[in-house]
Amino acid sequence: MLDKRDEQYPVSLEQVMSPIMQQFREIETCIECSAFRHIQIPEVFYYAQKAVLHPTAPLFDQEAQTLKPRCVRALKRIFILCDLDRDGALSDAELNDFQVKCFNAPLQPSEIVGVKRVVQEKLQEGVNEQGLTLTGFLFLHALFIEKGRLETTWTVLRKFGYNNEIRLSEDQLPPPIKRHPDQSVELTNDALDFLRRIFFTFDIDGDGALRSNELDDLFSTAPENPWSDAPYKDAAEKDALGGLSVDGFLSEWALMTLLDPIYSVENLIYIGYAGDPSSAIRLTRRRRLDRKKQQSDRNVYQCFVFGPKEAGKSAILNSFIGRPFPEEYQSTTGDQYAVNVVDLGGAKKSLVLREIPEDEVKKLLSSKDALADCDIAIFVHDSSHEASWKRAADLLVDVASHGEATGYEMPCLIVAAKDDLEPYLTEIQDSTRVSQDLGIEAPIPISTKLGDFSNLFRRIVNAAEHPHLSIPETEAGRSRKQYHRLVNRSLMFVSVGAAVAVVGLAAYRVYAARKNASS
Repeated sequence: MLDKRDEQYPVSLEQVMSPIMQQFREIETCIECSAFRHIQIPEVFYYAQKAVLHPTAPLFDQEAQTLKPRCVRALKRIFILCDLDRDGALSDAELNDFQVKCFNAPLQPSEIVGVKRVVQEKLQEGVNEQGLTLTGFLFLHALFIEKGRLETTWTVLRKFGYNNEIRLSEDQLPPPIKRHPDQSVELTNDALDFLRRIFFTFDIDGDGALRSNELDDLFSTAPENPWSDAPYKDAAEKDALGGLSVDGFLSEWALMTLLDPIYSVENLIYIGYAGDPSSAIRLTRRRRLDRKKQQSDRNVYQCFVFGPKEAGKSAILNSFIGRPFPEEYQSTTGDQYAVNVVDLGGAKKSLVLREIPEDEVKKLLSSKDALADCDIAIFVHDSSHEASWKRAADLLVDVASHGEATGYEMPCLIVAAKDDLEPYLTEIQDSTRVSQDLGIEAPIPISTKLGDFSNLFRRIVNAAEHPHLSIPETEAGRSRKQYHRLVNRSLMFVSVGAAVAVVGLAAYRVYAARKNASS
């Protein structure tokens, strides 16, 4: 309080606050005031408003005295959008267009010369023969911020649709998608064509794969690489050098669109998709309707992988995306995903495998819509252990029962894993009997260790494409159907009886009317 300090208390504000501001770098401004004497009250409100409207923290690292990575990425995207001739520099005309867009006022030729002179004096590579380079553009914004002109950079960011977290604001993205639980979202052909072009644009060495540095460059205009964390990290097939093929690249996008379509569109925009955001995605038909029509129009199928511990679920996911067979067992915690393209003889479909840990099944099935986004389920067991088979069979019945009760039935396949080992005595008879009782295909024997998969992944997609087949029917489900048939038949008899009575009554009335007329 400034009015409490006088010559007897000569301590300066700087002496008090300097150590505190050194310790807490997030403090942007410190100002003395006195409400009693009306000293610097407007300034207090000005700086308070400025801290809210134009905060420093998202843009600038006070300790390192540099622009923050997310700010750099956003400004890079803005620079590229304004570099209309794609020559890596903003010409005088492009600079002027940028100024008009952001500040509604043109730059005079002398002002443009002045801006470039300031940059060139401090940073030689900030200007070249074509104009202001990206390095120079970033330097200018760092200079604005250092001089306390944060409103300049924030005005630019907001004109290009960014919010305070330096992400695209909601009005730049498609509205929330209204859909039934058994509908999924996929990329449209327009979006896929754009992604193919982007892939080959950033495949600088032309080897048909995006290395980590090329992928980082591709996402350098996004807030961060969206595939650096689960569930997208390492979810698609990579080559020996860690590169993503075009199929692997599109598979990652298919997974992201399936799990979080708005986030997927957001990242499409960051990397240069210029069409209407809503044109990048499409809503699939309800799976319930697919069953009635006995075919699916989807291009991306999600398969839930159930099974007891040590059955070989993770080995199937690893093999699907080319990971080597692990010699030691590692327990899976949490959902794991693997996505790849499956070639059905010319037609390509994306298949997403989602591993459901045994311990998570009960929690999963506690939700009514748990199976709504499951196009097909496989039940894996270790064919050399009877206990593994019994647990897999129990899981199959539990899942099938849940599907029958909620209306989200799906095709199911049984997978007899570890076929390289000696099966337990009655394994084939037991699994075959259960599959026949439930009305689904016979178990599929595979050995991930030997690389023998019996066309498992094609068979999964084929079953998903025919959603009316391979649906298990439990004893409870059969009883429920018989009950409904009886109820419907009873209702039909009641309806027919009522109709006959109505007709009889009408005939009697006609007869009575004629008799009265004749008499």
